[in-house]
Amino acid sequence: MSEKQSIAFFELHQPWERAYLEAQLSDLSLRFAPGILDEQSVSQVADADIVSVFIRSKVSRGVMEQIPGLGLVATRSTGFDHVDTAAARERGVVVSNVPAYGENTVAEHVFGLILTLSRKIMQAYRRVSQGQLSLEGLMGFDLMGKTLGVVGAGRIGLHVIRIARGFNMNVLAYDVRPQPLLAEVLGFSYAPLGELLQRADIITLHTPYMPQTHHLINRDSFKLMKRGALLINTARGGLVDTAALLEALDDGILAGAGLDVIEGEELIGEEQRLVASPVAEDTLRTVLRHHALLRYENVIITPHIGFYSREAVERILDTTVSNIRSFLAGQPTNSVDGTGDAALQAGQKAA
Repeated sequence: MSEKQSIAFFELHQPWERAYLEAQLSDLSLRFAPGILDEQSVSQVADADIVSVFIRSKVSRGVMEQIPGLGLVATRSTGFDHVDTAAARERGVVVSNVPAYGENTVAEHVFGLILTLSRKIMQAYRRVSQGQLSLEGLMGFDLMGKTLGVVGAGRIGLHVIRIARGFNMNVLAYDVRPQPLLAEVLGFSYAPLGELLQRADIITLHTPYMPQTHHLINRDSFKLMKRGALLINTARGGLVDTAALLEALDDGILAGAGLDVIEGEELIGEEQRLVASPVAEDTLRTVLRHHALLRYENVIITPHIGFYSREAVERILDTTVSNIRSFLAGQPTNSVDGTGDAALQAGQKAA
C-alpha cells in the first residue's frame, strides 16, 4: 500500500461525523464530497483509492470504470444493493458493509411507528395543536394479545421479536433460515409467509432487498391480510408494491402503514434532477405515488431514520474505519458477495 491512500466520503451531513473520521484516519488523505456518488459526480473522485458511501449513492459499473485505482467501496450500510458487486468482482474491487450496527435502534423505531399508529398519536397531536380536545375518532387498540408478523427474523427481526414479547404480543416469523431453538427461547413461532399474512394484526418487514424480494408485498399479499391490519416497513422500499399499497389503504384492507422507507425514495426531493435528465414514465409515476401517500392521515412516513441514533451512527463509523484499516492491511473484513476473494485473486488493485 502507498503511504497516503486517498479516501472519498459521500453522504456525510453532520460536522461531527467528519471530525470523528478525521480523528480515526488522521494518517490518510480524506476528502468529503457533497451529495451522492453516481455517474454524474464521480469525476470529483476519479483519483480515489477508496470510496465510502451510504444507500443513496449508486456505485455502478460506470462509476467504477471512472475510478481506475479503486480498491474498496466501503458502504456504511448493511444492505449493498446500491453497489454493482458483479462489476466489483470483475475489477478486483472489495465491497465491504456494516453487517451490524443498529439492530436495537431500528427495532425501537419499528415500535415508535406501531405505537403512533395503534394509539393515533399523530391525529391526536394535530387535533390538540388546533386547540381541540375531542376524543372522537381517537380510540386506539392495545398491543397486548395482538399477533405481530415479522417477515425476516435476522438480527433486526429478532430484536423486534424481543420487544414484542415484552408487550405480551404473539409473534409469528417468516424466514428462509428458521432457527427453532431461538424460537423456543424467545417464545415465537415460524410460519409460511402466506399464513403469517393471514394471521397477523401487524406486519413488519425486515428482509433484504434483492430481485427475489422485489414487491414481496403485492396485491396478492394484501388480499391475504386481515382487514384492518397495519404494515410497517423499515427495510427497503422496493419490498412493497406502492400501487398495491395505495389500493389496500383505499379499500380499508390496511388500517394504516408506518414507512421509514418507500419505493424510489432516492428520487423524492430531487425534482430538479428529474427535470434535467431523461426519466422513464414509470419512475415519474412512482414519485407521484409517494407524494400521494403523504395525503393519508393513517400513513406515517419518516425519512429513513430508523438507524439514526447517535450511538448507531458511531457504530457505523467505527465499523467503516475498521473495514478500511483491514483492507489496507491486506485482510479485508465484512466483504460482501465474494468481492473480498475476487480482490485477493486480482492482487488487490489498491496495493
